[in-house]
Amino acid sequence: MAFHEVRFPDNISRGARGGPERRTQIVELASGDEERNASWANSRRRYDVAYGIRRADDLAAVVAFFEARNGRLHGFRFKDWGDHKSCLPSGTPAPHDQAIGTGEGATTAFQLVKRYTSGAQSWTRAIAKPVTGTVRIALGGVEQPSGWSVDTTTGVVTFSAAPGAGIAVTAGFQFDVPVRFDTDVLDVTLDLERLGSITSIPLLELRR
Repeated sequence: MAFHEVRFPDNISRGARGGPERRTQIVELASGDEERNASWANSRRRYDVAYGIRRADDLAAVVAFFEARNGRLHGFRFKDWGDHKSCLPSGTPAPHDQAIGTGEGATTAFQLVKRYTSGAQSWTRAIAKPVTGTVRIALGGVEQPSGWSVDTTTGVVTFSAAPGAGIAVTAGFQFDVPVRFDTDVLDVTLDLERLGSITSIPLLELRR
């Protein structure tokens, strides 16, 4: 079992369907009221990429990608076209998009995160697979062109010198979702024109 730092073909992922999934236990009481309990602290994303296959060549590319990953065995990167930036989909990532920590003069490593906010509530998602060359960092609102590095396999930003006490550490970036195939079988249908199709190709987000 390994993670392959390779991205699923963009031209096929663009047509995929899917999004976040949560698991909630709901118990209906005799009174008709209900009690709800979140089984998962964090969401998990599911996708079906069969909808992105439009040509025979797309089908061949998916089969090759599936074989190279040994089915469900190895993970890989996937671009979620609806959610792959630190900002809104229509925007350009800026170094002040997401707060990733506050300096205290000792800590040099900070995990990239993205916050989803609605009203007074928010949820923080750890970003483990930033896209190489897209990460921008700011300290106290001032972009830092140097003095830091990012591990694109973990999403950890490391400074050569710890940010001072009270200094806001912010980041902007693009990112991929770590996923694996959620099937060991590709059910391919070949029509008379030999175009071919696959009913479903499910992907499941990998969580640490």
